[in-house]
Amino acid sequence: MAQISSRILNLNGGGSDGWEVFLKAREMVARGVDVTELTIGEHDIRTHSDILDAMHKSAIAGHTGYAMVPGVDRLRQIVADRVTRQTGVPTRPENVMITPGGQAGLFAAHMAALAPGDTALYVDPYYATYPGTLRAASAIPVSIPTRARDAFLPSHETIRAAAQTHNAKSLLINSPNNPTGMVYPKETLQEIAQACQDHDMWLISDEVYDTQIWAGEHISPRALAGMQERTIVIGSMSKSFAMTGSRIGWIVAPEPLIEGLIALATSTTYGVPGFIQDAAVFALENAERLEPEIAAPFQRRRDLALSVLAEQDTIQAVPPSGAMYLMLNIRATGLSGRAFAEALLETHKIAVMPGESFGDSAAGHLRVALTVADDRLADALRTICSFAKALADQHAVA
Repeated sequence: MAQISSRILNLNGGGSDGWEVFLKAREMVARGVDVTELTIGEHDIRTHSDILDAMHKSAIAGHTGYAMVPGVDRLRQIVADRVTRQTGVPTRPENVMITPGGQAGLFAAHMAALAPGDTALYVDPYYATYPGTLRAASAIPVSIPTRARDAFLPSHETIRAAAQTHNAKSLLINSPNNPTGMVYPKETLQEIAQACQDHDMWLISDEVYDTQIWAGEHISPRALAGMQERTIVIGSMSKSFAMTGSRIGWIVAPEPLIEGLIALATSTTYGVPGFIQDAAVFALENAERLEPEIAAPFQRRRDLALSVLAEQDTIQAVPPSGAMYLMLNIRATGLSGRAFAEALLETHKIAVMPGESFGDSAAGHLRVALTVADDRLADALRTICSFAKALADQHAVA
């Protein structure tokens, strides 16, 4: 057998990809076990029927052939107008490329921003695919640690130290954040922007949860002074319109970078199906009606979850200000997040993501996705709390 490339063999850095508990839960479901799945950010409601009707009509009308690689003109214009309206930064269709989802956008952005062997910074906790995405782009990933007591916000000092020590060429941030639910305040973003300017780094801003804000305000760093020409924004239809399986997102960036990305897409994805792009056009044209419907359950469940947690004192949580997740500190039990999650799944058939799946800064935590019906979520959270209390009592005695 011919050699497999080191790039593929080393995507996980020689360790775990963090998805073991999720995969075990899915195996149990496939065997008919009733598992409460609180693992991935998959809506419990599906894509709106009106969006699917638009997709169907487009496909029946014949938009099933090759679409323009950077995206159909109408969709690029709508995204540009949306970004201009939301950020105040003039944005043209030439600043936009349509991608097969946000994940493809993240990979393409790093391919454009980095040369092989360049160092790419990212904030820990992080979405589980980030390190592998950077390695796939032939970059050297270096994490920026954060602390729960600081609401998992990166500090000015740690970013600057990492940038200088590693001669970093890019920094990847995610606000609203997965897994922590934190929305970066303006002060934090200004510090990040200043570090990027001082150390001549690209800022890659993953903003796929920008319509899910429960407290504070979402600010795109592209709108900050001096950042328009060094910021690459990743957007997506997945979270805001429950179109996860449709695989459609976008990159917003300076025009020369978009031109390079078009060449990359021509050699890789060759664009996004036209009927899916037409469905995205319909969705964005009806965003004022559709987006609140998608966001509302997660704000309601966030408040419900915090009220359940207020009934006990074993598990601690930083209240999420955005996105569809809750980070729970279960260190009082004496278990790692991984050990707790495995025991919880085995004992109570509740599946959550271990904090360690998202980096060292999340060790001893769990990520709970608020993606099941309210009553089932409340029952699961109360079970998690009582399970944690029993383990914590045992740990205290030991």
